[in-house]
Amino acid sequence: MKLFQQLLLAPAALGLLAPIAAQAADVSSLSGVSAASAYSAQQDTDAFRAWQSQNQVTSVSQFSDVQPTDWAYQALSNLVERYGCVAGYPNGTFKGKQAMTRFEAAALLNACLDRVTEVTDELRRLQKEFAKELAVLKGRVSGLEAKVGKLEATQFSTTTKLQGDTYWALGGLGFGSGNDASPLGTNGTTNNSSKYGGTTFNYDLRLNLSTSFTGKDLLFTRLRAGNFGAASNFGGAAYKLATLDRAFPNSVNTDIFQLDRLYYRFPAGTELTFMVGPKMRNTEALAITPFYYGDLEVLDNFRVYGAPGVYNKATGGGAAVIWKQNVKKGKPFLAASVSFIAPNAALSDTTTAGGIMNNNSQSNLLIQTGYQAAQWKATFGWRYGQCGSTAASRSADSTNAAGATENCPGNFNTATVDANNFALGLAWTPKNNGTIVPSISAGWGYTAYNQTGVTVPAAAFSTTQGITGQLIGANIAATQSWTVALQWKDAFIKGNSAGMAVGQPSFVTALRNGATAQDGNYAWEWWYKFQVTDNISVSPALFYLSNPSSAGAATSSTVNSGANVFGGLVVAQFKF
Repeated sequence: MKLFQQLLLAPAALGLLAPIAAQAADVSSLSGVSAASAYSAQQDTDAFRAWQSQNQVTSVSQFSDVQPTDWAYQALSNLVERYGCVAGYPNGTFKGKQAMTRFEAAALLNACLDRVTEVTDELRRLQKEFAKELAVLKGRVSGLEAKVGKLEATQFSTTTKLQGDTYWALGGLGFGSGNDASPLGTNGTTNNSSKYGGTTFNYDLRLNLSTSFTGKDLLFTRLRAGNFGAASNFGGAAYKLATLDRAFPNSVNTDIFQLDRLYYRFPAGTELTFMVGPKMRNTEALAITPFYYGDLEVLDNFRVYGAPGVYNKATGGGAAVIWKQNVKKGKPFLAASVSFIAPNAALSDTTTAGGIMNNNSQSNLLIQTGYQAAQWKATFGWRYGQCGSTAASRSADSTNAAGATENCPGNFNTATVDANNFALGLAWTPKNNGTIVPSISAGWGYTAYNQTGVTVPAAAFSTTQGITGQLIGANIAATQSWTVALQWKDAFIKGNSAGMAVGQPSFVTALRNGATAQDGNYAWEWWYKFQVTDNISVSPALFYLSNPSSAGAATSSTVNSGANVFGGLVVAQFKF
Protein backbone atom coordinates (compact mmCIF):
# COMPACT_ATOMS: atom_id res chain seq x y z
CA MET A 1 0.00 0.00 0.00
CA LYS A 2 2.99 2.31 0.35
CA LEU A 3 3.29 3.01 -3.38
CA PHE A 4 -0.45 3.40 -3.66
CA GLN A 5 -0.45 5.94 -0.83
CA GLN A 6 2.41 7.85 -2.49
CA LEU A 7 0.49 7.90 -5.74
CA LEU A 8 -2.60 9.27 -4.03
CA LEU A 9 -0.53 11.95 -2.35
CA ALA A 10 1.35 12.92 -5.53
CA PRO A 11 0.39 16.30 -7.00
CA ALA A 12 -0.42 14.69 -10.30
CA ALA A 13 -2.93 12.31 -8.76
CA LEU A 14 -4.52 15.09 -6.74
CA GLY A 15 -4.76 17.21 -9.84
CA LEU A 16 -6.38 14.43 -11.82
CA LEU A 17 -8.87 13.48 -9.08
CA ALA A 18 -9.94 17.01 -8.19
CA PRO A 19 -12.50 17.32 -10.95
CA ILE A 20 -14.30 14.14 -9.82
CA ALA A 21 -16.36 16.22 -7.43
CA ALA A 22 -17.99 17.97 -10.35
CA GLN A 23 -21.67 17.15 -10.92
CA ALA A 24 -22.74 15.09 -13.94
CA ALA A 25 -24.85 18.01 -15.11
CA ASP A 26 -21.80 20.27 -15.05
CA VAL A 27 -19.75 17.71 -16.96
CA SER A 28 -22.33 17.36 -19.73
CA SER A 29 -22.48 21.12 -20.18
CA LEU A 30 -18.70 21.49 -20.78
CA SER A 31 -17.30 22.04 -24.25
CA GLY A 32 -15.72 18.99 -25.80
CA VAL A 33 -18.19 16.70 -24.02
CA SER A 34 -18.31 14.45 -27.08
CA ALA A 35 -14.63 13.62 -26.65
CA ALA A 36 -15.16 13.00 -22.94
CA SER A 37 -18.06 10.73 -23.74
CA ALA A 38 -15.88 8.81 -26.17
CA TYR A 39 -13.30 8.39 -23.45
CA SER A 40 -15.76 7.34 -20.71
CA ALA A 41 -17.59 4.95 -22.98
CA GLN A 42 -14.70 2.51 -22.73
CA GLN A 43 -15.68 1.23 -19.30
CA ASP A 44 -14.67 -2.29 -20.04
CA THR A 45 -11.21 -2.71 -18.49
CA ASP A 46 -9.74 -4.91 -21.22
CA ALA A 47 -10.97 -2.59 -23.94
CA PHE A 48 -9.54 0.42 -22.10
CA ARG A 49 -6.14 -1.24 -21.73
CA ALA A 50 -6.04 -2.02 -25.43
CA TRP A 51 -6.91 1.57 -26.27
CA GLN A 52 -4.38 2.90 -23.75
CA SER A 53 -1.61 0.73 -25.20
CA GLN A 54 -2.19 2.22 -28.63
CA ASN A 55 -2.18 5.78 -27.32
CA GLN A 56 0.48 5.49 -24.59
CA VAL A 57 2.99 8.35 -24.49
CA THR A 58 6.63 8.26 -23.33
CA SER A 59 7.14 11.98 -22.86
CA VAL A 60 4.90 14.77 -21.69
CA SER A 61 6.08 16.83 -24.65
CA GLN A 62 3.93 14.59 -26.92
CA PHE A 63 0.82 16.37 -25.63
CA SER A 64 0.14 19.39 -27.77
CA ASP A 65 -1.92 21.14 -25.11
CA VAL A 66 0.47 20.70 -22.15
CA GLN A 67 2.94 23.55 -21.55
CA PRO A 68 5.85 23.84 -19.08
CA THR A 69 4.03 26.78 -17.49
CA ASP A 70 1.07 24.61 -16.46
CA TRP A 71 0.85 24.15 -12.68
CA ALA A 72 0.78 20.33 -12.89
CA TYR A 73 3.40 20.00 -15.65
CA GLN A 74 6.11 18.48 -13.46
CA ALA A 75 3.73 16.07 -11.73
CA LEU A 76 2.34 14.86 -15.08
CA SER A 77 5.88 14.50 -16.43
CA ASN A 78 6.83 12.28 -13.47
CA LEU A 79 3.79 10.01 -14.01
CA VAL A 80 4.56 9.64 -17.72
CA GLU A 81 8.30 9.02 -17.44
CA ARG A 82 8.46 7.07 -14.19
CA TYR A 83 5.36 4.87 -14.37
CA GLY A 84 4.21 5.16 -17.98
CA CYS A 85 0.56 5.04 -17.04
CA VAL A 86 -0.80 8.18 -18.74
CA ALA A 87 -2.51 8.09 -22.14
CA GLY A 88 -3.78 10.90 -24.30
CA TYR A 89 -6.60 11.35 -26.75
CA PRO A 90 -6.25 10.10 -30.33
CA ASN A 91 -5.72 13.67 -31.56
CA GLY A 92 -2.53 14.06 -29.42
CA THR A 93 -4.08 16.13 -26.62
CA PHE A 94 -4.36 15.51 -22.89
CA LYS A 95 -7.21 17.91 -22.09
CA GLY A 96 -5.87 18.63 -18.63
CA LYS A 97 -8.36 21.45 -18.02
CA GLN A 98 -11.35 19.22 -18.76
CA ALA A 99 -13.31 17.50 -15.97
CA MET A 100 -13.37 13.68 -15.81
CA THR A 101 -15.88 11.18 -14.50
CA ARG A 102 -15.31 8.76 -11.67
CA PHE A 103 -15.11 5.94 -14.23
CA GLU A 104 -12.27 7.74 -16.04
CA ALA A 105 -10.41 8.38 -12.77
CA ALA A 106 -10.85 4.76 -11.71
CA ALA A 107 -9.54 3.50 -15.05
CA LEU A 108 -6.48 5.78 -14.82
CA LEU A 109 -5.69 4.74 -11.25
CA ASN A 110 -6.14 1.09 -12.14
CA ALA A 111 -3.68 1.43 -15.03
CA CYS A 112 -1.10 3.08 -12.76
CA LEU A 113 -1.53 0.51 -10.03
CA ASP A 114 -1.10 -2.25 -12.58
CA ARG A 115 2.17 -0.68 -13.66
CA VAL A 116 3.42 -0.38 -10.09
CA THR A 117 2.41 -3.98 -9.39
CA GLU A 118 4.24 -5.18 -12.50
CA VAL A 119 7.40 -3.43 -11.37
CA THR A 120 7.13 -4.86 -7.88
CA ASP A 121 6.48 -8.38 -9.13
CA GLU A 122 9.41 -8.15 -11.54
CA LEU A 123 11.74 -7.03 -8.76
CA ARG A 124 10.57 -9.86 -6.56
CA ARG A 125 11.13 -12.34 -9.38
CA LEU A 126 14.65 -11.05 -10.00
CA GLN A 127 15.49 -11.16 -6.29
CA LYS A 128 14.35 -14.76 -6.12
CA GLU A 129 16.16 -15.77 -9.31
CA PHE A 130 19.48 -14.22 -8.26
CA ALA A 131 19.22 -14.93 -4.54
CA LYS A 132 22.34 -17.13 -4.56
CA GLU A 133 24.46 -14.57 -6.45
CA LEU A 134 23.25 -11.74 -4.21
CA ALA A 135 24.20 -13.74 -1.15
CA VAL A 136 27.70 -14.32 -2.56
CA LEU A 137 28.13 -10.62 -3.34
CA LYS A 138 26.93 -9.69 0.12
CA GLY A 139 29.51 -12.03 1.62
CA ARG A 140 32.28 -10.56 -0.54
CA VAL A 141 31.35 -7.02 0.41
CA SER A 142 31.39 -7.94 4.07
CA GLY A 143 34.80 -9.55 3.61
CA LEU A 144 36.16 -6.49 1.82
CA GLU A 145 34.87 -4.22 4.56
CA ALA A 146 36.70 -6.32 7.13
CA LYS A 147 39.94 -6.24 5.12
CA VAL A 148 39.69 -2.48 4.58
CA GLY A 149 39.18 -1.99 8.28
CA LYS A 150 42.25 -4.12 9.03
CA LEU A 151 44.31 -2.25 6.42
CA GLU A 152 43.30 1.14 7.80
CA ALA A 153 44.31 0.00 11.28
CA THR A 154 47.80 -1.09 10.16
CA GLN A 155 48.57 1.26 7.25
CA PHE A 156 51.58 3.55 7.23
CA SER A 157 49.50 6.72 7.24
CA THR A 158 45.95 7.80 6.47
CA THR A 159 47.26 10.96 4.82
CA THR A 160 50.48 9.86 3.05
CA LYS A 161 51.13 7.90 -0.15
CA LEU A 162 54.51 6.37 -1.03
CA GLN A 163 55.69 6.29 -4.65
CA GLY A 164 59.05 4.93 -5.76
CA ASP A 165 61.13 5.35 -8.91
CA THR A 166 64.48 3.70 -9.57
CA TYR A 167 66.63 4.51 -12.62
CA TRP A 168 69.52 2.31 -13.78
CA ALA A 169 72.02 3.51 -16.42
CA LEU A 170 74.56 1.17 -18.04
CA GLY A 171 76.88 2.71 -20.64
CA GLY A 172 79.94 4.78 -21.41
CA LEU A 173 81.60 7.50 -23.49
CA GLY A 174 83.77 7.42 -26.60
CA PHE A 175 86.02 10.33 -27.56
CA GLY A 176 86.66 11.62 -31.06
CA SER A 177 89.68 13.48 -32.40
CA GLY A 178 90.61 16.88 -31.06
CA ASN A 179 93.39 18.79 -29.37
CA ASP A 180 91.53 19.57 -26.17
CA ALA A 181 93.16 21.58 -23.41
CA SER A 182 90.33 20.74 -21.04
CA PRO A 183 90.12 18.82 -18.88
CA LEU A 184 93.24 16.68 -19.31
CA GLY A 185 95.92 18.59 -21.19
CA THR A 186 96.95 19.09 -24.79
CA ASN A 187 96.26 15.55 -25.96
CA GLY A 188 92.71 15.40 -24.71
CA THR A 189 91.54 12.49 -26.84
CA THR A 190 94.19 10.06 -25.64
CA ASN A 191 93.94 11.08 -22.00
CA ASN A 192 90.16 11.04 -22.03
CA SER A 193 90.05 7.55 -23.50
CA SER A 194 92.43 6.17 -20.92
CA LYS A 195 90.87 7.85 -17.90
CA TYR A 196 87.21 8.08 -18.87
CA GLY A 197 86.79 5.22 -21.33
CA GLY A 198 85.34 2.72 -18.85
CA THR A 199 81.77 1.41 -18.88
CA THR A 200 79.80 2.45 -15.80
CA PHE A 201 76.68 1.16 -14.06
CA ASN A 202 74.89 3.88 -12.07
CA TYR A 203 71.56 4.20 -10.34
CA ASP A 204 69.23 6.83 -8.95
CA LEU A 205 66.53 5.87 -6.44
CA ARG A 206 63.73 8.21 -5.40
CA LEU A 207 61.17 7.61 -2.68
CA ASN A 208 58.40 10.21 -2.82
CA LEU A 209 56.10 10.75 0.15
CA SER A 210 52.99 12.73 -0.80
CA THR A 211 50.92 13.90 2.15
CA SER A 212 47.59 15.70 1.95
CA PHE A 213 45.65 17.00 4.93
CA THR A 214 42.68 18.52 3.07
CA GLY A 215 42.69 16.64 -0.24
CA LYS A 216 43.85 19.76 -2.09
CA ASP A 217 47.18 20.53 -0.43
CA LEU A 218 50.48 18.63 -0.70
CA LEU A 219 53.38 18.14 1.68
CA PHE A 220 56.06 16.65 -0.57
CA THR A 221 59.08 14.79 0.80
CA ARG A 222 61.65 13.04 -1.39
CA LEU A 223 64.37 10.71 -0.15
CA ARG A 224 67.06 10.02 -2.71
CA ALA A 225 70.01 7.67 -3.13
CA GLY A 226 72.48 7.19 -5.97
CA ASN A 227 76.05 6.63 -7.09
CA PHE A 228 76.53 9.17 -9.90
CA GLY A 229 79.73 10.29 -8.21
CA ALA A 230 82.42 12.77 -9.17
CA ALA A 231 84.32 10.09 -11.07
CA SER A 232 81.35 8.88 -13.13
CA ASN A 233 81.08 9.82 -16.82
CA PHE A 234 77.33 10.36 -16.44
CA GLY A 235 77.93 12.50 -13.36
CA GLY A 236 80.06 14.99 -15.29
CA ALA A 237 83.54 13.59 -14.61
CA ALA A 238 84.79 13.96 -18.19
CA TYR A 239 82.52 16.78 -19.42
CA LYS A 240 79.63 18.50 -17.70
CA LEU A 241 77.48 18.23 -20.81
CA ALA A 242 77.61 14.42 -20.53
CA THR A 243 75.80 14.58 -17.18
CA LEU A 244 72.43 12.82 -17.11
CA ASP A 245 69.32 14.50 -15.80
CA ARG A 246 68.93 11.76 -13.19
CA ALA A 247 72.44 12.30 -11.81
CA PHE A 248 72.55 14.59 -8.79
CA PRO A 249 75.89 16.25 -8.02
CA ASN A 250 78.03 14.98 -5.18
CA SER A 251 81.72 15.06 -4.44
CA VAL A 252 82.06 11.46 -3.35
CA ASN A 253 82.37 8.38 -5.50
CA THR A 254 80.33 6.02 -3.36
CA ASP A 255 76.63 5.60 -2.65
CA ILE A 256 74.92 8.49 -0.93
CA PHE A 257 71.49 8.91 0.67
CA GLN A 258 69.93 12.29 1.31
CA LEU A 259 66.80 14.38 1.69
CA ASP A 260 66.23 15.79 -1.79
CA ARG A 261 62.92 17.70 -1.52
CA LEU A 262 60.79 19.08 1.28
CA TYR A 263 58.07 21.65 0.59
CA TYR A 264 54.40 22.38 1.19
CA ARG A 265 51.99 23.33 -1.58
CA PHE A 266 48.46 24.62 -0.93
CA PRO A 267 45.70 26.46 -2.85
CA ALA A 268 44.24 29.85 -2.01
CA GLY A 269 40.93 30.13 -3.83
CA THR A 270 40.39 28.70 -7.30
CA GLU A 271 43.32 30.35 -9.12
CA LEU A 272 46.22 30.81 -6.70
CA THR A 273 48.62 28.20 -5.33
CA PHE A 274 51.44 28.81 -2.83
CA MET A 275 54.62 26.82 -2.24
CA VAL A 276 57.12 27.15 0.58
CA GLY A 277 59.87 24.91 1.89
CA PRO A 278 63.53 24.46 2.86
CA LYS A 279 64.17 22.12 -0.12
CA MET A 280 62.30 23.15 -3.25
CA ARG A 281 63.26 23.68 -6.90
CA ASN A 282 62.30 26.61 -9.11
CA THR A 283 61.49 24.44 -12.16
CA GLU A 284 58.90 22.58 -10.08
CA ALA A 285 57.08 25.83 -9.31
CA LEU A 286 56.36 26.88 -12.91
CA ALA A 287 52.91 27.91 -14.02
CA ILE A 288 53.39 26.05 -17.34
CA THR A 289 55.97 23.41 -18.26
CA PRO A 290 57.45 24.85 -21.50
CA PHE A 291 58.03 21.57 -23.40
CA TYR A 292 56.04 18.44 -24.29
CA TYR A 293 59.38 16.60 -24.45
CA GLY A 294 60.74 14.39 -21.69
CA ASP A 295 59.27 10.87 -21.47
CA LEU A 296 62.82 9.65 -20.85
CA GLU A 297 65.45 11.59 -18.91
CA VAL A 298 68.76 11.45 -20.80
CA LEU A 299 71.06 14.51 -20.96
CA ASP A 300 70.53 17.12 -18.29
CA ASN A 301 70.98 19.86 -20.91
CA PHE A 302 67.73 18.90 -22.66
CA ARG A 303 65.69 19.21 -19.49
CA VAL A 304 66.11 23.00 -19.17
CA TYR A 305 63.89 23.91 -22.16
CA GLY A 306 66.65 25.49 -24.24
CA ALA A 307 67.36 28.15 -21.63
CA PRO A 308 69.76 26.95 -18.91
CA GLY A 309 70.16 30.53 -17.72
CA VAL A 310 66.47 30.78 -16.76
CA TYR A 311 65.46 27.22 -15.89
CA ASN A 312 68.65 26.55 -13.94
CA LYS A 313 67.13 24.05 -11.46
CA ALA A 314 68.06 26.17 -8.45
CA THR A 315 67.25 24.14 -5.33
CA GLY A 316 67.11 25.32 -1.71
CA GLY A 317 64.99 27.29 0.70
CA GLY A 318 62.36 29.47 -0.89
CA ALA A 319 58.76 30.23 -1.76
CA ALA A 320 56.60 30.52 -4.87
CA VAL A 321 53.21 31.80 -6.02
CA ILE A 322 51.45 30.21 -9.01
CA TRP A 323 48.41 31.70 -10.76
CA LYS A 324 46.33 29.81 -13.30
CA GLN A 325 43.23 31.19 -14.94
CA ASN A 326 40.16 29.28 -13.79
CA VAL A 327 38.56 27.81 -16.92
CA LYS A 328 36.74 24.61 -17.81
CA LYS A 329 38.96 21.58 -18.31
CA GLY A 330 40.48 21.51 -21.78
CA LYS A 331 39.94 25.22 -22.42
CA PRO A 332 42.84 27.65 -23.08
CA PHE A 333 44.17 29.52 -20.06
CA LEU A 334 46.70 32.15 -18.99
CA ALA A 335 49.15 31.47 -16.18
CA ALA A 336 52.02 33.08 -14.29
CA SER A 337 54.40 32.12 -11.51
CA VAL A 338 57.02 33.75 -9.27
CA SER A 339 59.60 31.82 -7.28
CA PHE A 340 62.49 32.80 -5.03
CA ILE A 341 65.18 30.23 -4.19
CA ALA A 342 68.28 30.62 -2.01
CA PRO A 343 70.44 27.50 -2.48
CA ASN A 344 72.35 28.08 0.76
CA ALA A 345 69.43 29.24 2.89
CA ALA A 346 70.44 26.79 5.63
CA LEU A 347 73.85 28.45 6.08
CA SER A 348 74.41 31.56 8.19
CA ASP A 349 77.88 32.54 6.92
CA THR A 350 77.23 35.55 4.68
CA THR A 351 80.91 36.07 3.85
CA THR A 352 81.18 32.99 1.63
CA ALA A 353 77.85 31.41 0.70
CA GLY A 354 74.83 31.57 2.96
CA GLY A 355 71.73 33.37 4.15
CA ILE A 356 68.70 34.75 2.37
CA MET A 357 68.54 38.08 0.52
CA ASN A 358 72.07 39.20 1.19
CA ASN A 359 75.01 39.76 -1.13
CA ASN A 360 76.18 36.17 -0.91
CA SER A 361 72.95 34.18 -0.74
CA GLN A 362 73.23 33.18 -4.43
CA SER A 363 69.53 33.98 -4.79
CA ASN A 364 67.38 33.14 -7.83
CA LEU A 365 64.24 35.10 -8.71
CA LEU A 366 62.31 33.40 -11.52
CA ILE A 367 59.17 34.84 -13.15
CA GLN A 368 57.29 33.00 -15.87
CA THR A 369 54.16 33.87 -17.86
CA GLY A 370 52.45 31.75 -20.48
CA TYR A 371 49.39 30.71 -22.44
CA GLN A 372 48.31 27.10 -22.95
CA ALA A 373 45.67 25.65 -25.25
CA ALA A 374 44.67 22.07 -25.99
CA GLN A 375 47.53 21.38 -28.42
CA TRP A 376 50.07 24.16 -27.98
CA LYS A 377 51.60 26.50 -25.43
CA ALA A 378 53.86 29.54 -25.35
CA THR A 379 55.97 30.75 -22.42
CA PHE A 380 58.27 33.61 -21.46
CA GLY A 381 60.65 33.44 -18.53
CA TRP A 382 63.02 35.80 -16.76
CA ARG A 383 65.45 34.97 -13.96
CA TYR A 384 67.63 37.31 -11.98
CA GLY A 385 70.61 35.53 -10.48
CA GLN A 386 72.99 36.82 -7.86
CA CYS A 387 76.68 36.03 -7.96
CA GLY A 388 77.10 32.29 -7.48
CA SER A 389 73.68 31.41 -8.87
CA THR A 390 74.81 29.38 -11.84
CA ALA A 391 73.16 28.91 -15.16
CA ALA A 392 72.03 25.29 -15.29
CA SER A 393 74.81 23.86 -13.20
CA ARG A 394 75.79 21.17 -15.69
CA SER A 395 75.06 22.90 -19.00
CA ALA A 396 78.69 23.67 -19.86
CA ASP A 397 82.25 23.01 -18.87
CA SER A 398 84.35 25.34 -16.71
CA THR A 399 85.69 27.31 -19.68
CA ASN A 400 82.20 28.20 -20.87
CA ALA A 401 79.75 30.88 -19.82
CA ALA A 402 78.85 29.13 -16.58
CA GLY A 403 82.26 30.24 -15.30
CA ALA A 404 81.01 33.81 -15.17
CA THR A 405 78.73 32.98 -12.29
CA GLU A 406 80.27 29.86 -10.81
CA ASN A 407 83.33 31.75 -9.57
CA CYS A 408 82.35 34.89 -7.68
CA PRO A 409 84.82 37.61 -6.71
CA GLY A 410 85.97 37.24 -3.14
CA ASN A 411 85.16 40.78 -2.02
CA PHE A 412 81.44 41.40 -2.37
CA ASN A 413 81.76 44.97 -1.13
CA THR A 414 83.72 46.07 -4.20
CA ALA A 415 82.87 43.52 -6.89
CA THR A 416 79.69 41.69 -7.93
CA VAL A 417 78.57 39.47 -10.74
CA ASP A 418 74.87 39.08 -11.44
CA ALA A 419 72.88 38.07 -14.49
CA ASN A 420 69.59 38.76 -16.24
CA ASN A 421 68.39 35.65 -18.06
CA PHE A 422 65.57 35.45 -20.62
CA ALA A 423 63.73 32.50 -22.19
CA LEU A 424 61.15 31.97 -24.92
CA GLY A 425 59.37 28.66 -25.41
CA LEU A 426 56.86 27.37 -27.96
CA ALA A 427 55.53 23.82 -28.11
CA TRP A 428 52.89 21.92 -30.09
CA THR A 429 51.53 18.40 -29.80
CA PRO A 430 49.36 16.44 -32.26
CA LYS A 431 45.78 15.58 -31.48
CA ASN A 432 46.37 11.85 -31.95
CA ASN A 433 49.45 9.89 -30.93
CA GLY A 434 51.37 7.81 -33.43
CA THR A 435 54.64 7.18 -35.18
CA ILE A 436 54.27 9.74 -37.98
CA VAL A 437 53.68 13.14 -36.39
CA PRO A 438 55.68 14.07 -33.25
CA SER A 439 55.21 16.82 -30.71
CA ILE A 440 57.54 19.74 -31.40
CA SER A 441 59.11 21.80 -28.62
CA ALA A 442 61.48 24.73 -29.11
CA GLY A 443 63.23 27.01 -26.64
CA TRP A 444 65.72 29.88 -26.78
CA GLY A 445 67.69 31.53 -24.00
CA TYR A 446 69.77 34.68 -23.57
CA THR A 447 71.93 35.74 -20.61
CA ALA A 448 73.45 39.17 -19.98
CA TYR A 449 76.13 39.38 -17.25
CA ASN A 450 76.56 42.49 -15.17
CA GLN A 451 80.06 42.57 -13.68
CA THR A 452 80.69 45.48 -11.39
CA GLY A 453 84.21 45.97 -10.09
CA VAL A 454 85.56 42.96 -11.98
CA THR A 455 88.74 43.57 -13.94
CA VAL A 456 89.40 41.62 -17.12
CA PRO A 457 92.89 40.07 -16.90
CA ALA A 458 95.41 41.55 -19.31
CA ALA A 459 96.03 38.09 -20.76
CA ALA A 460 92.52 38.12 -22.18
CA PHE A 461 93.54 41.01 -24.48
CA SER A 462 96.62 39.19 -25.76
CA THR A 463 96.28 37.88 -29.30
CA THR A 464 98.57 35.01 -28.42
CA GLN A 465 95.95 33.65 -26.07
CA GLY A 466 93.49 32.99 -28.86
CA ILE A 467 89.83 32.52 -28.12
CA THR A 468 90.54 29.86 -25.50
CA GLY A 469 92.33 32.36 -23.31
CA GLN A 470 89.58 34.91 -23.76
CA LEU A 471 86.67 32.64 -22.80
CA ILE A 472 87.05 33.22 -19.07
CA GLY A 473 84.35 34.30 -16.69
CA ALA A 474 85.65 37.83 -16.16
CA ASN A 475 85.58 38.51 -19.92
CA ILE A 476 82.10 37.16 -20.76
CA ALA A 477 79.32 39.67 -21.41
CA ALA A 478 76.52 37.58 -22.93
CA THR A 479 75.58 34.02 -23.93
CA GLN A 480 72.81 32.33 -25.88
CA SER A 481 71.37 28.82 -26.14
CA TRP A 482 68.60 26.94 -27.95
CA THR A 483 66.94 23.52 -28.22
CA VAL A 484 64.49 21.82 -30.61
CA ALA A 485 63.01 18.55 -29.38
CA LEU A 486 60.71 16.00 -31.04
CA GLN A 487 58.77 13.27 -29.24
CA TRP A 488 56.56 10.50 -30.60
CA LYS A 489 53.93 8.98 -28.34
CA ASP A 490 52.88 5.40 -29.15
CA ALA A 491 55.85 5.08 -31.50
CA PHE A 492 55.45 1.83 -33.51
CA ILE A 493 53.79 0.15 -30.52
CA LYS A 494 51.10 1.59 -28.26
CA GLY A 495 52.60 2.67 -24.95
CA ASN A 496 56.14 3.06 -26.29
CA SER A 497 57.68 6.45 -27.07
CA ALA A 498 60.66 7.88 -28.93
CA GLY A 499 62.49 11.19 -28.87
CA MET A 500 65.20 13.28 -30.47
CA ALA A 501 66.61 16.64 -29.40
CA VAL A 502 69.27 18.95 -30.82
CA GLY A 503 70.58 22.32 -29.73
CA GLN A 504 73.39 24.48 -28.52
CA PRO A 505 74.06 24.69 -24.81
CA SER A 506 75.24 28.07 -23.52
CA PHE A 507 77.73 29.54 -25.97
CA VAL A 508 79.45 32.93 -25.67
CA THR A 509 78.14 35.63 -28.02
CA ALA A 510 79.78 38.77 -26.55
CA LEU A 511 83.10 39.45 -24.80
CA ARG A 512 83.98 42.43 -22.63
CA ASN A 513 87.29 42.97 -24.44
CA GLY A 514 85.45 43.53 -27.73
CA ALA A 515 86.74 40.43 -29.50
CA THR A 516 84.48 38.19 -31.57
CA ALA A 517 83.59 35.10 -29.58
CA GLN A 518 84.53 32.11 -31.72
CA ASP A 519 82.50 29.89 -29.43
CA GLY A 520 80.17 27.11 -30.37
CA ASN A 521 79.10 23.63 -29.34
CA TYR A 522 76.25 21.33 -30.27
CA ALA A 523 74.46 18.48 -28.57
CA TRP A 524 72.18 15.72 -29.86
CA GLU A 525 70.32 12.86 -28.23
CA TRP A 526 68.15 9.98 -29.50
CA TRP A 527 66.20 7.41 -27.49
CA TYR A 528 63.44 4.82 -27.68
CA LYS A 529 61.45 3.74 -24.64
CA PHE A 530 60.06 0.18 -24.48
CA GLN A 531 57.22 0.08 -21.95
CA VAL A 532 57.55 -3.55 -20.85
CA THR A 533 54.78 -3.29 -18.25
CA ASP A 534 52.95 -0.43 -16.58
CA ASN A 535 55.77 -0.28 -14.04
CA ILE A 536 58.87 -1.34 -15.99
CA SER A 537 60.54 0.23 -19.04
CA VAL A 538 63.81 -0.39 -20.89
CA SER A 539 65.29 2.32 -23.12
CA PRO A 540 68.39 2.48 -25.34
CA ALA A 541 69.79 6.00 -25.81
CA LEU A 542 72.58 7.68 -27.78
CA PHE A 543 74.02 11.19 -27.62
CA TYR A 544 76.72 13.21 -29.36
CA LEU A 545 78.53 16.32 -28.12
CA SER A 546 80.63 18.49 -30.40
CA ASN A 547 83.23 20.58 -28.60
CA PRO A 548 81.79 19.97 -25.11
CA SER A 549 84.61 21.90 -23.41
CA SER A 550 83.41 24.99 -25.30
CA ALA A 551 86.99 25.98 -26.09
CA GLY A 552 85.88 27.82 -29.19
CA ALA A 553 84.81 26.76 -32.65
CA ALA A 554 87.65 25.63 -34.92
CA THR A 555 87.52 28.68 -37.18
CA SER A 556 90.96 30.10 -36.33
CA SER A 557 94.47 28.71 -36.11
CA THR A 558 94.73 30.09 -32.61
CA VAL A 559 91.70 28.15 -31.40
CA ASN A 560 91.88 24.75 -29.71
CA SER A 561 88.98 22.57 -30.87
CA GLY A 562 87.42 20.33 -28.24
CA ALA A 563 87.26 16.56 -28.56
CA ASN A 564 83.93 15.18 -29.74
CA VAL A 565 82.10 12.84 -27.40
CA PHE A 566 79.83 9.92 -28.22
CA GLY A 567 77.67 8.42 -25.50
CA GLY A 568 75.62 5.25 -25.38
CA LEU A 569 73.57 3.77 -22.57
CA VAL A 570 70.69 1.49 -21.71
CA VAL A 571 68.24 2.77 -19.11
CA ALA A 572 65.92 0.60 -17.03
CA GLN A 573 63.22 2.20 -14.90
CA PHE A 574 61.08 0.59 -12.22
CA LYS A 575 58.16 2.53 -10.76
CA PHE A 576 56.05 1.44 -7.82
